[in-house]
Amino acid sequence: MEGNKKKRSSLARLMEYAGGHKKLTILGCALSGISAILAMAPYICIWYVARGVFASLSNLSAAQGLIQYGWIALGLAVASMLVYFGALMCTHLAAFRTARNMRSTAAKHLVDVPLGYFSQSQSGKLRKAIDDNAGMTESLLAHQLPDLIGAIVTPFAAIILLFVFDWRMGLICLIPIILAVYLLTRMMGGKNARFFSRYQKALEDLSAEATEYVRGIPVVKVFQQTVYSFKSFYSSILSYSKLAEDYSMSCRNPMTGFTTVLNSTFVLLIPMGMILCQGASDGFAVLVDLLFYILFTPMCALMMTRIMYASEANMEADEAVRKLDEIMEVQPLGEENGKPISLRDSGIELKHVTFTYPGSVSPALKDVSFVIPQGSTVALVGPSGGGKTTAASLIPRFWDPQEGQVLVGGVDVKRLPSQQLMEQVAFVFQDTRLFKTSLLENIRAARPGATEQEVLKAAHLAQCDDILKKFPNGLNTMVGSKGTYLSGGECQRIALARAILKDAPIIVLDEATAFADPENEALIQKAFEALTRGKTVLMIAHRLSTVQNADQILVLEDGRITEQGTHQQLVEKQGTYAKMWKDYRTSAQWKVGKEMRV
Repeated sequence: MEGNKKKRSSLARLMEYAGGHKKLTILGCALSGISAILAMAPYICIWYVARGVFASLSNLSAAQGLIQYGWIALGLAVASMLVYFGALMCTHLAAFRTARNMRSTAAKHLVDVPLGYFSQSQSGKLRKAIDDNAGMTESLLAHQLPDLIGAIVTPFAAIILLFVFDWRMGLICLIPIILAVYLLTRMMGGKNARFFSRYQKALEDLSAEATEYVRGIPVVKVFQQTVYSFKSFYSSILSYSKLAEDYSMSCRNPMTGFTTVLNSTFVLLIPMGMILCQGASDGFAVLVDLLFYILFTPMCALMMTRIMYASEANMEADEAVRKLDEIMEVQPLGEENGKPISLRDSGIELKHVTFTYPGSVSPALKDVSFVIPQGSTVALVGPSGGGKTTAASLIPRFWDPQEGQVLVGGVDVKRLPSQQLMEQVAFVFQDTRLFKTSLLENIRAARPGATEQEVLKAAHLAQCDDILKKFPNGLNTMVGSKGTYLSGGECQRIALARAILKDAPIIVLDEATAFADPENEALIQKAFEALTRGKTVLMIAHRLSTVQNADQILVLEDGRITEQGTHQQLVEKQGTYAKMWKDYRTSAQWKVGKEMRV
């Protein structure tokens, strides 16, 4: 099925997103074709007028009846404009609905993808893929597609007209059109066919590097590494510049030829007309035909220009649909049971779990098994990259393992509806994010229906009293407005207040004291007591002082559990944990002092 999706053209894929508005697109294109035919009809009337005028030179009073052809030509021109207006109305409505459907389809799909996907995908790229790329298709559907249909209809009608009056002049007019088509394929085909794909990637890389460079300016200035830090950004600028330059240079000759050929019809047409006039028995008839071709040929040039722009828009649409399909191909988290399931308890168990991140070769977890009984606290420790955060992220289904099972209350988390699973687990991450709203709403995000008194109680248990006292508006203080910002430790305590308010039976703490100073760490430890009392807790920490009292400690190295036991048991084993504990105690005793001089 996926293979068939890739084989279908971008236009076919867009029609799928159009849904019921597909009929409007078809109607708009049909009206555009009719408009193109009507637009050519006035030229026929002009030919009749010119023929009548030349025929009536000896008796101008006979030309009075030719005025009706002028009115017919005007009526046909107005009709063509009205029909074209109706065509654009249809295609614009369909284009806007299609773009909306593309955005809503992608947004709905993202709701069901693993939460871990967002940690690997930059928000800017996702926004561009959904919003900007959907907008790129509007131009194709609203303007270029109906113009393309008109441009396709025009040649068939034009070829008939070109050969109806004088096949020799028609053939002369057709030669530049054939050359223009050849030059157009040179510009849009070959290595340039995938230009927009490379262009969009270069633009994304440039945007990402620019953002990283701006964010890193404070660090750059501190360490005086301006030149070196600019290298990556500068390299992306050069790459983008070279791509645009190469494309422009590759199109230079074909585009010059395309423009020249389209405007060179008269170079061939006028001499041919003069030659035919000289050898014709009725020179006036040949002049009338020549006048028709002189007036009609610019319309053929406009037709070719429309085809060129439509080809460019189609390339943009191909890239937009491809980017959107990349998002849609991310496998959602399937729910085997949409109804709540009765859980045995709030215990957690991992059974022979193996997990590999998308795009990675080596597994992050390899046949990992452990049990966290209800109401107990288990700590995961070990070297960075050992798999601690990965193991914790499988419990709330940030990812699903490729092998093994993750059980909550004796039930595989894959069978639990997302809402029920989220109600069972509360998280506190090392990188806490607060919304730009009041402290009240930030805490109440965990339970929107909570009263202000319940929020105050949670804030008190999370040791946030000093935070509320230093702001005049207390809980109603707006975060991020008028210079109101919180330190890392204060943000962690607000996050703990959220978790306390949620009152979930399972708590996952991922480096919750990572950015806290000693004073904040002491307050956070008190908040932990209120948060974890009677709960099932999975704790990840590098500061080993926070895990000494855990019921069980698991040491994860290279994706495997290498040691497990209580703090005392692991210290006595003289293994990895004992070494980590020794190093931690040594670092805690470090002091900054003056160098001793002899």
